[in-house]
Amino acid sequence: MSNKEVKTALKGARDAIRNKEYKEALKHCKAVLKQEKNNYNAWVFIGLAAAELEQPDQAKGAYKKAIELEPKQLLAWQGLANLYEKSNQADVKGDLADVYQKLLELYESGDKQKWCDVCNKLVELYHQEKKYLEVAEAWQKLIKMKQEEGAEKAELHQLWKKMIQLLKDSTENQDNQTEQSLLTAFEHAVNSADTIPGEDHQNLYKDFIQCLSKFPHETARLEKACNDMMALYPTLTYPLEVLCLHFIQSGTLPEEALCCFSRLLEMDASSGPGIIGFGIKCLQEKKYQEAVKSLTEGLQKTTQCPAAWYYLAEAQMKIHKHKDAILSCNQALEALGTPEGPSLRWKNLILQLKAEALIKVADADAAEEAIKALEQIVDASSDPVVLAIRGQAYLKKGLMDQASKISEELLLSHPELAESHALEGFIHYSQRNYEQAERSFLNAIERKAETAEYHQYLGLTYWFMSDETKKDKGKALTQFLKAAKLDSYLGSVFCYLGNYYRDIAGDKSRARGCYKKAFELDGTDEESGTAAVDLSVELGDMDTALSILNEVTEKASTGTAKWAWLHRGLYYLRTGQPSQAVADLQAALRADPKDSNCWESLGEAYLSRGSYSTALKSFRKASELNPELVYSIYKAAAVEQILGKYENAIATYQQILKKTEDYVPALKG
Repeated sequence: MSNKEVKTALKGARDAIRNKEYKEALKHCKAVLKQEKNNYNAWVFIGLAAAELEQPDQAKGAYKKAIELEPKQLLAWQGLANLYEKSNQADVKGDLADVYQKLLELYESGDKQKWCDVCNKLVELYHQEKKYLEVAEAWQKLIKMKQEEGAEKAELHQLWKKMIQLLKDSTENQDNQTEQSLLTAFEHAVNSADTIPGEDHQNLYKDFIQCLSKFPHETARLEKACNDMMALYPTLTYPLEVLCLHFIQSGTLPEEALCCFSRLLEMDASSGPGIIGFGIKCLQEKKYQEAVKSLTEGLQKTTQCPAAWYYLAEAQMKIHKHKDAILSCNQALEALGTPEGPSLRWKNLILQLKAEALIKVADADAAEEAIKALEQIVDASSDPVVLAIRGQAYLKKGLMDQASKISEELLLSHPELAESHALEGFIHYSQRNYEQAERSFLNAIERKAETAEYHQYLGLTYWFMSDETKKDKGKALTQFLKAAKLDSYLGSVFCYLGNYYRDIAGDKSRARGCYKKAFELDGTDEESGTAAVDLSVELGDMDTALSILNEVTEKASTGTAKWAWLHRGLYYLRTGQPSQAVADLQAALRADPKDSNCWESLGEAYLSRGSYSTALKSFRKASELNPELVYSIYKAAAVEQILGKYENAIATYQQILKKTEDYVPALKG
């Protein structure tokens, strides 16, 4: 076959392909290859025809042969790209990317538009495969090409925005290079916008700041972006809110942070992050109740802020609302999700605080939960303070051996730590080894004199210590006063001061003041509430007694606060108000249906009211619960006598006289 015949055969193949006669085209090509086995065009045409005849392997082989012969010619590469694009096989994606890369090389010095088309296809392919780093590299090359071509600012702006769209899902992959490319795209897009300030630009800036806030190590960039946006949009609260939340989550509050909180609240008094920030400022200034109020209010508006929940729990611990603090810690852990990096530090802090709160709740189940919380702390075994808390949890659970083991280890490894000595003190105190406890608490106070709890326990140690200190409770008083001065929210220490002034100093007025304070701080402290009421009655101050009882009964749910209902019921009984007495004594019995004295008092109230049948039932119930209550048995007989049931009454009187021969009321009856 002559050169002329080869050309004719190739023309025939081209025409056949144009006419979709692909088998005919193959015949022409095979004829050419018999004469010239390395004919580039013949191999390309075989690739084309085989692809159309759905013979992909043959087509691929033909294109590859052509590429082997002429690697810098475009046709075979284009054909191979078309073949791969039509393929449904997943494994050709990598090969297609290689083909596109080669086409970019070949187009680079020639057809710029085709280079851009292929680059777009390559980026789309990488994006489907979630290869964000490759997406970023390819798109940056495209933008560079456009810049060299002298593209308009508006076109470049759209390209940077497109890059943001392509990379915005990559933030979960935590690849630093891709992350930097995304942030660079944002910076270029923000700076190349047409209308500044304008609505589109504002939304783009918001997205940029939101993206920055996902990267904990980009704090400097985040602060700059927020400040730049505030300069452009001074009436917009968004950048200021993000900046405030950033400071809250950072765990450090420089002067700049406090200025941000104030500025945000001036712009929007109802802003969640602003109110939270004010709450944290109150916490720092030791205004704990204000802190709790503000943090609670702020968190109703901005719930997903783990640090704020932690600060709320911390403020609640300071005012000894331990159960509230546990709930806040749980909210903090929920908001934290699965922590990584800086969030892990928060998780450890929250779990430690939760364990401390659970220990203060002081029951075995709470202690068990505290131990579980401590087990979740990363590197807990290397932190002596966490170990001391674990020792306290074991002690509360009654696991004395484990608590003692931790105490011994801590005293050897960290004798300089107040917590080591305090744990030893708590163990000795629980075992009533008061002299050893005294030594331990003094050591703890020497190392950390500002801890109210250490002074309180040293005071209790002196209170129970020996006959000598029992006579002279001065040492105990000194420690209780120190504890109360260091922590004015520590209700229990005011109860102990009340005990001192009532039982030792005989100062009822001062004792009443201490009990009242203790009860105001802890409404569940029945001992203090009861003592405050009793002393008010003794001092003839019924108004104070009633105001305490009224406050408790107003808040009490059914079946609770028996002591308050009982006290007020007895007051009404004494002051001739039997109907109110009946209502209150019934409420007391809902809390404790087996209190025989309460049934007896209820009988008296019914009797005063003239409700004889119900009075009789109440007295009978009292004597059933406690057969030793002679008075109830006598009153039952007296009521039967009033009701004209004389035989029953006589029988009951005789029953009393069998037990107590000289019981005068029964003899009279």
